[in-house]
Amino acid sequence: MPASRKDRSKLSRTELVAWLDRRVNYERFIPTAQTGGTFALGRMRRLLALIGSPHQAFPVVHVAGTKGKGSTVAMIAAILDHAGHRVGCYLSPHVHTLEERISVCGHPITSAEMVRAFAKVMPAVDAIDREAKRCGVRGLTWFEVVTAGAMVHFKQAGVDIAVLETGLGGRLDATNVSQPILSVITSISLDHMALLGSTISAIATEKAGIIKRGCPVISGALSLSARRVIAATAARRRAPLLQLNRDFRALYCDATPASAHALAAGVLELRFPNGGQTARPVRYRVGMPGRHQASNASLAVVAAHTLNSLGFHVPPEAIAAGLSNTILPARIETFGTQPLVIVDAAHNVASMKALLETLGHSLNSLRPRVLVFAASGDKQIEQMLAQATGCFDHVIVTRYATNPRAASPERLVAACKRAGLPAARVADSPSAALRAARSLATKKGIVCVAGSFFLAAEIRGN
Repeated sequence: MPASRKDRSKLSRTELVAWLDRRVNYERFIPTAQTGGTFALGRMRRLLALIGSPHQAFPVVHVAGTKGKGSTVAMIAAILDHAGHRVGCYLSPHVHTLEERISVCGHPITSAEMVRAFAKVMPAVDAIDREAKRCGVRGLTWFEVVTAGAMVHFKQAGVDIAVLETGLGGRLDATNVSQPILSVITSISLDHMALLGSTISAIATEKAGIIKRGCPVISGALSLSARRVIAATAARRRAPLLQLNRDFRALYCDATPASAHALAAGVLELRFPNGGQTARPVRYRVGMPGRHQASNASLAVVAAHTLNSLGFHVPPEAIAAGLSNTILPARIETFGTQPLVIVDAAHNVASMKALLETLGHSLNSLRPRVLVFAASGDKQIEQMLAQATGCFDHVIVTRYATNPRAASPERLVAACKRAGLPAARVADSPSAALRAARSLATKKGIVCVAGSFFLAAEIRGN
Protein backbone atom coordinates (compact mmCIF):
# COMPACT_ATOMS: atom_id res chain seq x y z
CA MET A 1 0.00 0.00 0.00
CA PRO A 2 1.42 3.47 -0.87
CA ALA A 3 2.80 5.38 2.11
CA SER A 4 0.29 8.15 1.46
CA ARG A 5 -2.68 5.80 2.08
CA LYS A 6 -1.55 3.55 4.94
CA ASP A 7 -1.77 4.13 8.68
CA ARG A 8 0.91 6.78 9.10
CA SER A 9 1.43 5.88 12.74
CA LYS A 10 3.12 2.73 11.36
CA LEU A 11 5.06 4.51 8.63
CA SER A 12 8.72 3.46 8.36
CA ARG A 13 11.65 5.63 7.36
CA THR A 14 12.14 3.52 4.23
CA GLU A 15 8.53 4.07 3.17
CA LEU A 16 8.79 7.79 3.88
CA VAL A 17 11.95 8.20 1.80
CA ALA A 18 10.41 6.18 -1.05
CA TRP A 19 7.34 8.45 -0.95
CA LEU A 20 9.55 11.54 -1.03
CA ASP A 21 11.69 10.18 -3.85
CA ARG A 22 8.69 9.88 -6.16
CA ARG A 23 8.56 13.67 -6.23
CA VAL A 24 10.31 16.02 -8.64
CA ASN A 25 13.75 16.74 -7.17
CA TYR A 26 15.74 19.54 -8.81
CA GLU A 27 18.90 18.29 -7.09
CA ARG A 28 18.72 15.15 -9.24
CA PHE A 29 18.46 16.41 -12.81
CA ILE A 30 19.86 19.22 -14.90
CA PRO A 31 17.39 22.13 -14.84
CA THR A 32 16.56 24.16 -17.93
CA ALA A 33 15.17 27.61 -18.56
CA GLN A 34 11.73 25.99 -18.99
CA THR A 35 11.98 24.50 -15.50
CA GLY A 36 11.83 28.00 -14.06
CA GLY A 37 8.11 28.15 -14.66
CA THR A 38 7.58 25.46 -12.02
CA PHE A 39 9.03 27.61 -9.24
CA ALA A 40 6.48 29.62 -7.26
CA LEU A 41 5.61 30.20 -3.62
CA GLY A 42 1.85 29.65 -3.87
CA ARG A 43 2.05 25.87 -3.44
CA MET A 44 4.35 26.20 -0.46
CA ARG A 45 2.14 28.77 1.26
CA ARG A 46 -0.91 26.57 0.74
CA LEU A 47 0.87 23.50 2.12
CA LEU A 48 2.00 25.31 5.25
CA ALA A 49 -1.46 26.80 5.79
CA LEU A 50 -3.02 23.32 5.62
CA ILE A 51 -0.67 21.99 8.31
CA GLY A 52 -1.15 24.88 10.72
CA SER A 53 1.54 27.35 9.55
CA PRO A 54 4.39 25.83 11.61
CA HIS A 55 6.86 28.32 10.11
CA GLN A 56 5.16 31.10 12.05
CA ALA A 57 5.90 29.48 15.42
CA PHE A 58 9.49 30.74 15.63
CA PRO A 59 11.66 33.62 14.36
CA VAL A 60 14.03 32.94 11.46
CA VAL A 61 17.47 33.93 10.22
CA HIS A 62 17.33 33.42 6.45
CA VAL A 63 20.55 32.88 4.47
CA ALA A 64 21.02 32.95 0.69
CA GLY A 65 24.06 33.17 -1.57
CA THR A 66 26.04 31.28 -4.19
CA LYS A 67 28.95 30.17 -2.05
CA GLY A 68 29.40 29.88 1.70
CA LYS A 69 25.78 29.89 2.76
CA GLY A 70 25.92 26.42 4.32
CA SER A 71 29.02 27.31 6.35
CA THR A 72 27.48 30.63 7.40
CA VAL A 73 24.23 28.95 8.48
CA ALA A 74 26.17 26.37 10.50
CA MET A 75 28.27 29.07 12.20
CA ILE A 76 25.25 31.21 13.13
CA ALA A 77 23.41 28.18 14.48
CA ALA A 78 26.46 27.10 16.51
CA ILE A 79 26.88 30.58 17.98
CA LEU A 80 23.23 30.69 19.03
CA ASP A 81 23.50 27.18 20.47
CA HIS A 82 26.55 28.15 22.57
CA ALA A 83 24.61 31.22 23.71
CA GLY A 84 22.01 28.90 25.23
CA HIS A 85 19.24 29.24 22.66
CA ARG A 86 17.29 26.28 21.34
CA VAL A 87 18.07 26.64 17.65
CA GLY A 88 16.87 24.80 14.56
CA CYS A 89 19.21 24.51 11.58
CA TYR A 90 18.15 23.70 8.00
CA LEU A 91 20.92 22.93 5.48
CA SER A 92 21.08 21.61 1.92
CA PRO A 93 22.16 19.49 0.26
CA HIS A 94 22.95 16.60 2.55
CA VAL A 95 26.12 14.56 2.06
CA HIS A 96 24.90 11.11 3.15
CA THR A 97 21.43 11.07 4.71
CA LEU A 98 18.36 13.25 4.67
CA GLU A 99 18.57 13.66 8.46
CA GLU A 100 21.68 15.83 8.06
CA ARG A 101 19.56 18.68 6.71
CA ILE A 102 17.41 19.17 9.80
CA SER A 103 18.89 19.59 13.27
CA VAL A 104 18.08 21.11 16.65
CA CYS A 105 20.92 22.27 18.91
CA GLY A 106 23.41 20.44 16.71
CA HIS A 107 21.55 17.12 16.87
CA PRO A 108 20.22 15.82 13.53
CA ILE A 109 16.59 14.80 13.43
CA THR A 110 16.17 11.12 14.31
CA SER A 111 14.41 8.69 12.00
CA ALA A 112 11.48 8.50 14.44
CA GLU A 113 11.23 12.30 14.66
CA MET A 114 11.40 12.58 10.89
CA VAL A 115 8.59 10.09 10.39
CA ARG A 116 6.48 11.90 13.00
CA ALA A 117 7.04 15.30 11.37
CA PHE A 118 6.37 14.15 7.82
CA ALA A 119 3.30 12.15 8.83
CA LYS A 120 1.72 15.52 9.63
CA VAL A 121 2.69 16.85 6.19
CA MET A 122 1.67 13.91 4.00
CA PRO A 123 -2.16 14.28 3.97
CA ALA A 124 -1.89 17.94 2.92
CA VAL A 125 0.66 17.05 0.24
CA ASP A 126 -1.60 14.36 -1.16
CA ALA A 127 -4.56 16.78 -1.25
CA ILE A 128 -2.56 19.44 -3.11
CA ASP A 129 -1.20 16.83 -5.52
CA ARG A 130 -4.69 15.57 -6.35
CA GLU A 131 -5.83 19.10 -7.06
CA ALA A 132 -2.74 19.76 -9.20
CA LYS A 133 -3.40 16.60 -11.23
CA ARG A 134 -6.99 17.68 -11.88
CA CYS A 135 -5.71 21.07 -13.08
CA GLY A 136 -2.95 19.55 -15.22
CA VAL A 137 -0.14 21.27 -13.32
CA ARG A 138 2.86 19.95 -11.42
CA GLY A 139 2.47 19.11 -7.75
CA LEU A 140 4.74 19.85 -4.83
CA THR A 141 8.46 19.27 -5.29
CA TRP A 142 10.76 17.16 -3.12
CA PHE A 143 12.44 20.24 -1.65
CA GLU A 144 9.11 21.94 -0.85
CA VAL A 145 7.90 18.89 1.06
CA VAL A 146 11.20 18.45 2.92
CA THR A 147 11.16 22.14 3.88
CA ALA A 148 7.64 21.77 5.26
CA GLY A 149 8.75 18.72 7.26
CA ALA A 150 11.62 20.72 8.72
CA MET A 151 9.24 23.49 9.81
CA VAL A 152 6.98 20.96 11.52
CA HIS A 153 9.95 19.42 13.35
CA PHE A 154 11.20 22.80 14.53
CA LYS A 155 7.74 23.62 15.89
CA GLN A 156 7.42 20.23 17.56
CA ALA A 157 10.90 20.63 19.07
CA GLY A 158 10.02 24.05 20.46
CA VAL A 159 12.95 25.95 18.95
CA ASP A 160 13.56 29.55 20.00
CA ILE A 161 14.88 30.45 16.55
CA ALA A 162 15.70 28.70 13.26
CA VAL A 163 18.49 29.38 10.77
CA LEU A 164 17.43 28.46 7.23
CA GLU A 165 19.57 27.98 4.13
CA THR A 166 17.91 28.54 0.76
CA GLY A 167 18.02 25.63 -1.62
CA LEU A 168 18.19 27.44 -4.95
CA GLY A 169 18.17 31.18 -5.57
CA GLY A 170 16.08 32.95 -2.99
CA ARG A 171 13.15 34.86 -4.42
CA LEU A 172 11.17 31.73 -5.33
CA ASP A 173 12.87 29.28 -2.98
CA ALA A 174 10.57 27.27 -0.72
CA THR A 175 12.25 28.73 2.37
CA ASN A 176 11.24 32.24 1.31
CA VAL A 177 7.76 31.86 2.79
CA SER A 178 9.34 32.58 6.16
CA GLN A 179 9.21 36.02 7.77
CA PRO A 180 12.75 36.47 9.05
CA ILE A 181 14.00 38.82 11.71
CA LEU A 182 17.35 38.87 9.89
CA SER A 183 18.43 38.11 6.33
CA VAL A 184 21.98 37.25 5.29
CA ILE A 185 23.41 37.10 1.76
CA THR A 186 26.80 35.47 1.31
CA SER A 187 29.12 35.79 -1.69
CA ILE A 188 27.57 35.74 -5.16
CA SER A 189 29.10 34.16 -8.24
CA LEU A 190 27.95 32.36 -11.38
CA ASP A 191 26.07 29.11 -10.73
CA HIS A 192 22.69 27.59 -11.69
CA MET A 193 22.64 30.02 -14.61
CA ALA A 194 19.90 28.16 -16.50
CA LEU A 195 17.49 29.12 -13.73
CA LEU A 196 18.93 32.21 -12.04
CA GLY A 197 20.36 34.15 -15.00
CA SER A 198 23.65 34.41 -16.82
CA THR A 199 25.00 37.55 -15.10
CA ILE A 200 26.00 38.40 -11.53
CA SER A 201 23.30 41.10 -11.47
CA ALA A 202 20.58 38.64 -12.45
CA ILE A 203 21.70 36.10 -9.87
CA ALA A 204 21.98 38.81 -7.20
CA THR A 205 18.39 39.83 -7.97
CA GLU A 206 17.22 36.30 -7.17
CA LYS A 207 19.28 36.15 -3.97
CA ALA A 208 18.09 39.59 -2.88
CA GLY A 209 14.55 38.26 -3.09
CA ILE A 210 14.90 37.10 0.54
CA ILE A 211 15.10 40.72 1.76
CA LYS A 212 11.89 41.62 3.56
CA ARG A 213 10.43 45.03 4.34
CA GLY A 214 12.04 46.53 7.43
CA CYS A 215 14.07 43.38 8.15
CA PRO A 216 17.83 43.94 8.69
CA VAL A 217 20.07 42.40 6.04
CA ILE A 218 23.79 41.58 6.11
CA SER A 219 25.59 41.19 2.79
CA GLY A 220 28.93 39.56 2.02
CA ALA A 221 28.71 40.16 -1.75
CA LEU A 222 31.89 41.70 -3.14
CA SER A 223 31.02 42.14 -6.82
CA LEU A 224 30.07 45.75 -7.54
CA SER A 225 27.06 44.74 -9.62
CA ALA A 226 25.79 42.40 -6.88
CA ARG A 227 26.28 45.07 -4.22
CA ARG A 228 24.28 47.56 -6.26
CA VAL A 229 21.38 45.14 -6.66
CA ILE A 230 21.34 44.23 -2.97
CA ALA A 231 21.62 47.86 -1.85
CA ALA A 232 18.82 48.94 -4.19
CA THR A 233 16.55 46.12 -3.00
CA ALA A 234 17.26 46.90 0.65
CA ALA A 235 16.54 50.59 0.07
CA ARG A 236 13.21 49.85 -1.67
CA ARG A 237 12.16 47.62 1.20
CA ARG A 238 13.53 49.94 3.88
CA ALA A 239 15.68 47.15 5.21
CA PRO A 240 18.75 48.31 7.20
CA LEU A 241 21.83 47.03 5.35
CA LEU A 242 25.28 46.13 6.65
CA GLN A 243 27.82 45.42 3.91
CA LEU A 244 31.14 43.60 4.05
CA ASN A 245 34.03 45.98 3.24
CA ARG A 246 31.86 49.01 3.98
CA ASP A 247 30.44 48.55 7.47
CA PHE A 248 32.78 45.77 8.55
CA ARG A 249 35.96 44.20 7.23
CA ALA A 250 37.16 40.60 7.44
CA LEU A 251 40.91 40.02 7.44
CA TYR A 252 42.22 36.47 7.28
CA CYS A 253 45.32 35.78 9.30
CA ASP A 254 47.24 32.73 8.10
CA ALA A 255 47.99 30.23 10.80
CA THR A 256 51.18 28.23 10.34
CA PRO A 257 50.37 24.54 9.80
CA ALA A 258 52.34 21.98 11.75
CA SER A 259 53.31 20.31 8.45
CA ALA A 260 52.32 20.18 4.79
CA HIS A 261 50.10 17.21 5.73
CA ALA A 262 48.01 19.34 8.10
CA LEU A 263 45.65 22.21 7.33
CA ALA A 264 45.70 24.86 10.03
CA ALA A 265 42.57 26.62 11.20
CA GLY A 266 42.58 30.28 10.26
CA VAL A 267 42.03 33.40 12.31
CA LEU A 268 39.46 36.05 11.47
CA GLU A 269 40.29 39.64 12.36
CA LEU A 270 37.06 41.63 12.25
CA ARG A 271 37.17 45.40 11.98
CA PHE A 272 34.43 48.02 12.06
CA PRO A 273 35.79 51.11 10.24
CA ASN A 274 33.00 53.39 11.43
CA GLY A 275 33.03 52.29 15.04
CA GLY A 276 30.05 49.98 14.87
CA GLN A 277 29.93 47.38 17.61
CA THR A 278 33.54 48.01 18.58
CA ALA A 279 36.23 50.35 17.36
CA ARG A 280 38.99 47.82 17.99
CA PRO A 281 39.65 44.78 15.80
CA VAL A 282 38.49 41.50 17.31
CA ARG A 283 40.08 38.13 16.52
CA TYR A 284 38.38 34.76 16.33
CA ARG A 285 39.68 31.28 15.57
CA VAL A 286 37.73 29.73 12.67
CA GLY A 287 37.39 25.96 12.77
CA MET A 288 36.93 25.45 9.03
CA PRO A 289 40.08 25.98 6.93
CA GLY A 290 40.29 28.48 4.09
CA ARG A 291 40.62 32.19 3.54
CA HIS A 292 37.05 32.29 2.20
CA GLN A 293 35.77 31.13 5.60
CA ALA A 294 36.86 34.46 7.09
CA SER A 295 34.13 36.21 5.07
CA ASN A 296 31.55 33.62 6.11
CA ALA A 297 32.64 33.90 9.74
CA SER A 298 32.43 37.70 9.61
CA LEU A 299 28.81 37.45 8.43
CA ALA A 300 28.08 35.07 11.31
CA VAL A 301 29.64 37.45 13.86
CA VAL A 302 27.76 40.48 12.55
CA ALA A 303 24.58 38.38 12.51
CA ALA A 304 25.20 37.49 16.17
CA HIS A 305 25.67 41.17 17.06
CA THR A 306 22.47 42.07 15.22
CA LEU A 307 20.51 39.30 16.92
CA ASN A 308 21.87 40.44 20.27
CA SER A 309 20.44 43.91 19.56
CA LEU A 310 17.12 42.27 18.68
CA GLY A 311 16.86 40.58 22.08
CA PHE A 312 18.66 37.27 21.55
CA HIS A 313 21.42 37.41 24.13
CA VAL A 314 24.71 36.37 22.49
CA PRO A 315 27.79 36.88 24.69
CA PRO A 316 31.27 37.20 23.14
CA GLU A 317 32.34 33.77 24.40
CA ALA A 318 29.45 32.14 22.50
CA ILE A 319 30.65 33.76 19.27
CA ALA A 320 34.19 32.52 19.83
CA ALA A 321 33.04 28.99 20.70
CA GLY A 322 30.61 28.79 17.79
CA LEU A 323 33.19 29.81 15.18
CA SER A 324 35.99 27.58 16.48
CA ASN A 325 33.81 24.48 16.82
CA THR A 326 31.90 24.59 13.54
CA ILE A 327 32.98 21.91 11.08
CA LEU A 328 30.97 20.60 8.12
CA PRO A 329 31.65 17.47 6.08
CA ALA A 330 33.14 17.87 2.58
CA ARG A 331 34.32 21.44 3.20
CA ILE A 332 38.08 21.13 2.61
CA GLU A 333 37.93 18.05 4.82
CA THR A 334 41.02 16.01 5.63
CA PHE A 335 40.10 12.41 4.75
CA GLY A 336 43.53 10.82 5.14
CA THR A 337 47.13 11.76 5.83
CA GLN A 338 49.41 9.25 4.06
CA PRO A 339 48.87 10.49 1.42
CA LEU A 340 47.06 13.64 2.44
CA VAL A 341 43.51 13.27 1.06
CA ILE A 342 41.33 16.38 0.92
CA VAL A 343 37.63 16.07 0.06
CA ASP A 344 35.74 19.21 -0.92
CA ALA A 345 32.33 19.82 -2.45
CA ALA A 346 33.63 22.65 -4.69
CA HIS A 347 31.15 22.76 -7.57
CA ASN A 348 31.65 26.12 -9.23
CA VAL A 349 34.54 28.30 -10.34
CA ALA A 350 34.66 30.43 -7.18
CA SER A 351 34.65 27.47 -4.80
CA MET A 352 37.30 25.65 -6.87
CA LYS A 353 39.51 28.73 -6.70
CA ALA A 354 39.03 28.98 -2.92
CA LEU A 355 39.89 25.30 -2.47
CA LEU A 356 43.15 25.51 -4.40
CA GLU A 357 44.14 28.72 -2.64
CA THR A 358 43.64 27.03 0.72
CA LEU A 359 45.73 24.03 -0.35
CA GLY A 360 48.55 26.23 -1.68
CA HIS A 361 51.12 25.30 0.98
CA SER A 362 50.41 21.57 0.67
CA LEU A 363 50.36 21.63 -3.14
CA ASN A 364 53.70 23.43 -3.16
CA SER A 365 55.28 21.02 -0.67
CA LEU A 366 53.90 17.58 -1.46
CA ARG A 367 54.54 15.35 -4.49
CA PRO A 368 52.99 13.65 -6.36
CA ARG A 369 49.77 15.72 -6.58
CA VAL A 370 46.60 13.99 -7.81
CA LEU A 371 43.21 15.52 -8.64
CA VAL A 372 40.07 13.34 -8.54
CA PHE A 373 37.25 15.13 -10.33
CA ALA A 374 33.61 14.60 -11.27
CA ALA A 375 30.89 17.18 -11.80
CA SER A 376 27.29 17.69 -12.86
CA GLY A 377 26.74 18.36 -16.53
CA ASP A 378 25.23 21.82 -16.04
CA LYS A 379 28.30 23.22 -14.27
CA GLN A 380 31.08 25.36 -15.78
CA ILE A 381 33.33 22.32 -15.98
CA GLU A 382 36.01 23.73 -18.27
CA GLN A 383 36.32 26.92 -16.22
CA MET A 384 36.46 24.95 -12.96
CA LEU A 385 39.26 22.74 -14.26
CA ALA A 386 41.13 25.77 -15.62
CA GLN A 387 41.60 26.87 -12.00
CA ALA A 388 43.66 23.72 -11.43
CA THR A 389 46.09 24.27 -14.32
CA GLY A 390 49.66 23.74 -13.11
CA CYS A 391 48.56 22.41 -9.69
CA PHE A 392 48.53 18.65 -10.31
CA ASP A 393 50.77 15.91 -11.69
CA HIS A 394 47.94 13.46 -12.35
CA VAL A 395 44.18 13.77 -12.95
CA ILE A 396 41.58 11.03 -12.53
CA VAL A 397 38.03 11.67 -13.69
CA THR A 398 35.02 9.58 -12.82
CA ARG A 399 31.25 9.59 -12.70
CA TYR A 400 29.20 9.32 -9.53
CA ALA A 401 26.33 6.86 -9.42
CA THR A 402 24.07 8.66 -6.95
CA ASN A 403 22.82 11.36 -9.30
CA PRO A 404 21.93 11.24 -13.02
CA ARG A 405 23.19 14.81 -13.51
CA ALA A 406 26.80 13.57 -13.63
CA ALA A 407 28.82 14.65 -16.68
CA SER A 408 30.25 11.84 -18.79
CA PRO A 409 33.91 10.88 -18.33
CA GLU A 410 34.45 11.64 -22.03
CA ARG A 411 33.41 15.24 -21.51
CA LEU A 412 35.63 15.51 -18.43
CA VAL A 413 38.64 14.11 -20.29
CA ALA A 414 38.15 16.64 -23.09
CA ALA A 415 37.70 19.46 -20.57
CA CYS A 416 40.97 18.52 -18.83
CA LYS A 417 42.78 18.63 -22.15
CA ARG A 418 41.38 22.07 -22.98
CA ALA A 419 42.36 23.32 -19.50
CA GLY A 420 45.97 22.28 -20.04
CA LEU A 421 45.93 19.63 -17.30
CA PRO A 422 47.83 16.34 -17.51
CA ALA A 423 46.11 13.67 -19.61
CA ALA A 424 43.19 12.44 -17.51
CA ARG A 425 42.69 8.82 -16.58
CA VAL A 426 39.15 7.45 -16.27
CA ALA A 427 37.99 5.45 -13.27
CA ASP A 428 34.77 3.46 -13.32
CA SER A 429 33.62 4.76 -9.95
CA PRO A 430 34.61 7.26 -7.25
CA SER A 431 35.90 4.44 -5.04
CA ALA A 432 38.10 3.15 -7.89
CA ALA A 433 39.26 6.72 -8.54
CA LEU A 434 40.28 7.15 -4.90
CA ARG A 435 42.20 3.85 -4.86
CA ALA A 436 44.08 4.80 -8.02
CA ALA A 437 44.77 8.31 -6.72
CA ARG A 438 46.20 7.04 -3.44
CA SER A 439 48.44 4.68 -5.33
CA LEU A 440 49.71 7.46 -7.61
CA ALA A 441 50.23 9.88 -4.72
CA THR A 442 52.15 7.35 -2.58
CA LYS A 443 52.43 8.13 1.13
CA LYS A 444 54.30 11.37 0.45
CA GLY A 445 51.84 13.08 -1.90
CA ILE A 446 48.40 14.69 -1.91
CA VAL A 447 45.02 13.70 -3.33
CA CYS A 448 42.41 16.40 -3.86
CA VAL A 449 38.80 15.34 -4.50
CA ALA A 450 36.58 18.07 -5.94
CA GLY A 451 33.76 18.91 -8.32
CA SER A 452 30.51 17.99 -6.59
CA PHE A 453 28.69 17.24 -3.35
CA PHE A 454 27.68 13.93 -4.93
CA LEU A 455 31.30 12.95 -5.61
CA ALA A 456 32.25 13.95 -2.06
CA ALA A 457 29.43 11.81 -0.66
CA GLU A 458 30.48 8.71 -2.59
CA ILE A 459 34.14 9.19 -1.68
CA ARG A 460 33.33 9.68 2.02
CA GLY A 461 31.10 6.60 1.92
CA ASN A 462 34.09 4.38 1.08
